[in-house]
Formats: sequence, C-alpha cells, structure tokens
Amino acid sequence: GIALLLFVVGLKLDLHIIRAFGPVALATGLGQVFFTSVMGFFLALALGLAVVPAIYVAVALTFSSTIIIVKLLSDKRETDMLHGRIAIGFLIVQDIVVVLVMIGLTAMGPAGDAANLGTQALSVLLKGAAFIAVLAVLMKWVLVPLLRRLGRSRELLVLSAVAWAVTLSAAAHHLGFSKEVGAFLAGVSIASTPYREVIGSRLVSLRDFLLLFFFIDLGAHLDLGAMAGQVLPSLVLSVFVLVGNPLIVMAIMGAMGYRKRTGFLAGLTVAQISEFSLILGALGMRLGHLSAEVMGVITLVGLITISLSTYMILYSEPLYAWLEPWLRVFERKNPGREARGHGPDSEARPADVIVFGLGRYGTALVRELERQGLHVLGVDSDPDLLQRFTHKGMETVYGDVEDPGFLASLPLNEARWVVNSIRDKQVNQVLLHGLEDCGYHGRIAVTASSESEAASLREKGAHLALTPFADASADAVRQILASSPGDLIPKSG
Repeated sequence: GIALLLFVVGLKLDLHIIRAFGPVALATGLGQVFFTSVMGFFLALALGLAVVPAIYVAVALTFSSTIIIVKLLSDKRETDMLHGRIAIGFLIVQDIVVVLVMIGLTAMGPAGDAANLGTQALSVLLKGAAFIAVLAVLMKWVLVPLLRRLGRSRELLVLSAVAWAVTLSAAAHHLGFSKEVGAFLAGVSIASTPYREVIGSRLVSLRDFLLLFFFIDLGAHLDLGAMAGQVLPSLVLSVFVLVGNPLIVMAIMGAMGYRKRTGFLAGLTVAQISEFSLILGALGMRLGHLSAEVMGVITLVGLITISLSTYMILYSEPLYAWLEPWLRVFERKNPGREARGHGPDSEARPADVIVFGLGRYGTALVRELERQGLHVLGVDSDPDLLQRFTHKGMETVYGDVEDPGFLASLPLNEARWVVNSIRDKQVNQVLLHGLEDCGYHGRIAVTASSESEAASLREKGAHLALTPFADASADAVRQILASSPGDLIPKSG
C-alpha cells in the first residue's frame, strides 16, 4: 500500500517542471530544506535528543506532504495559479532530496555496523547508479512507445502502471533499497510521459484509500505510553513547523522579488511534515537508529501539523487578510519578479481554447482556430493521433473527457472556450457537469447530432451547440446560391 502511495507521489514529479519553473523551485526548495534541517537539528538538541535522533527529527521536519498539498490545491482550483505552481515546484525538489536521504540511510545499514560503512556505501552507490541507468534507458526507448500501445485501453494502461510500480518496488528491495524508493522511481519514470495525468486521476480513489489505511496502520502501532512524555517537545517542534517553515519560504521568495501574498500562500504549503517523514522514522527504527519515543515525537508532530495546516490552507485568504499588515517585511519595495511577468506563469503561452476530440471535425476546428491566431490545447485518448499532432507543433494532452479528475488537471482558469467536437450526448452531459464541478467560468461549445439535442444541451449550460451536418449544409447552400446564375433563384408562383 505504501509503495503504491509513493508511486502516485512520483507521478507528480515531472522533471520538466523544474526547468520550466526556473530558479524559484530550486532556490526555495533547497533553501527551505537547508534552513529547516539546520535549525531543527539545534532545536532537537536543545530538547535533549542525542545527535543521531536529532538528525532524523531535523530531516523529518524538513519535508512537506506532496500528496496532501496537491489534493488541497486541486480542491481549491489553485494548481494553475502562480503560488500553486511554485509550491508544486519546490515540493518536487523536496521529494528528490528525501529519496536521496532514504538511499543514504539504507547505505548506512543497521546501527552498530559502522565498520563496513564505506563498503556498504560504495555497494549501494554502484547498485543505485546501475538501477537508475537501466531506468533511464527504459524511459528513453521503451516506456513511451509501450505506454502508447497500452494507452489504446485506459483500463490496461492503469493496470500496467500499477504492475510497473510493484515490479520496480520488488527490484529495489532485491537490490537492498527500500520498496518505497523503487515505487517512487517507478512513478518518476512515467511522470514525464503524456499519460501521467490519466494514470494519476484514475488512481485518485486508490490513493485516498491507501492514505487512509496508511494512517490507520500508523495509529494502530502507536505506543501512547511512549508518547505521553513527548507532548512538550512535540508541541515545540510543531510550532516550529507551522510558523518557521512558512516564514523561511516567504523570506526566500521575498528576496527573489515575489509579492508577499504569493510568498504567504506558497509558504503555507510547507506548514506540515510529510508522509515521507513518517516513513523515514519507520526506516530509522528498522535500522536501529531511533527509539519508539523518538518515533512517537515524529508521529505526534505529524498529527498536529497535518491537521492544523490543512485548515490554514483551506482558509488561506481570510488568514492572509488578517496577517497582511505584518507581512510587508517579506516584500521588496519593487517586487520585480511578478511585475515583469517572469516566473512560471510566463514560461508558456496560456491556452485560449481547449478542444476535446481530434477527429476530422475536431482537426478542422483546431486548424481554423489557429489560423485566427488563437492558442489551442488539443485533448484526445488516441496516442497515435496525439503523436502526429505533436510532430506538427501542436500542444496536446492525452486524456478522457469523461474523467472528472483529468478535467481538474487542465488549465481551465486560462481558457476562454472549451470545445467538445465529439457528437455524443452522454459525453457532452458529462463534460458540462464536470466543468461545473471544476468551477470553470469560461464559455462552452458542444457538438450535437440534431437540433433537438442541441437545444437540450443549451438548457444544460452549453453556450453554443454545433451541429456539423446542418451547419455544413447551410453553409454549402449559401455558397451555391452566392455563386449561381439567376436561374437558380426560386420563381414566385
């Protein structure tokens, strides 16, 4: 269950995003990791922890929950906003760091086995390099064409993705790594393909189900007796995470030229520790580096920060309005980064129109829209068709119009029109309902088979209902009459 959970986290780690987001993701992600771990280490020492447990606690305080944050941002329709994109960018950086930390801890081996640490580290390094090299080869020459074939059946695509996660998890375990690392890398290997959104959206229910039982399992193994004496250090560390982590992010983003509101909203996303932190603590216990008491501290901090930060993010706007007078110190007099339009939002031109279905009619619509100077994003579930359009320079996405989770992943906030070229009444109704649930405020055009169906769709919220055959015949008649001699004009009587 944990392996599949981390596979879903890995699906969010599109390495192209880091390049697109420029320096802010790396600077904020690495800066927050460095300052939180250093300050957390000395705070843990001040609370009476030994050096090795203090290192674990400091590292555990560093990472934020990608799963929880992405879900909250998706629910609030903020994944395409500037602060949402920046937050996802530095969460990706954190995920890369935490995987490296877990590999390093695996190399250390059980406590008391320090004599062979150099040999173990070299062995793990060589195995890890070989593992990643093989995975890179598969990503470049095997996975994309294989997924293109599997993509013809969405059910087969999702099942194959889960099987891939389990396979790499087992391979990592066989090589001496943790199963979690293998599953995470399996997600990363698919994250840069056109199919990650469909796979991720289809696994949303499974993700939430496993996340629920992950926490149930943690709760079932909690030693409340061991936690009873850890309330004070847990509260101190929780305050540091809830207040200190956002302040660190705001300071870094303010120094880089972002406005205080952007820094505040992005900073709230690091006001909790991650499921990785709990997995890291469990790994430390397996290796004999941590006691049950220290694991109790990490778990209690997780319960407190995840619970409180969720409401902080949900009510971020009222919270910002209340704190705004005290946040001016985190903003330059001239926040040039946003004023100049630099950063994530300026890296790509937003889509003016999203067109679902790239068949003959959809293709004709796209060509005419692009001829008018509009930027079009095409969506279809045929991998071969998408590949042909991509080679022609068109921006495309693999996805299913009937998948609400996929609709939420599209840049709907930027699009002025959503057009469905598929003549299917049920598909049109599902799309209208899904766009309403996503809070889409632009205009919607659907394609109907008859005028009665078009009228019904307009009543359900469509701004425009296209009837290709009727429209084409009417246009053809106009052209015929316009270019015909007078003898075709009907005679009276």
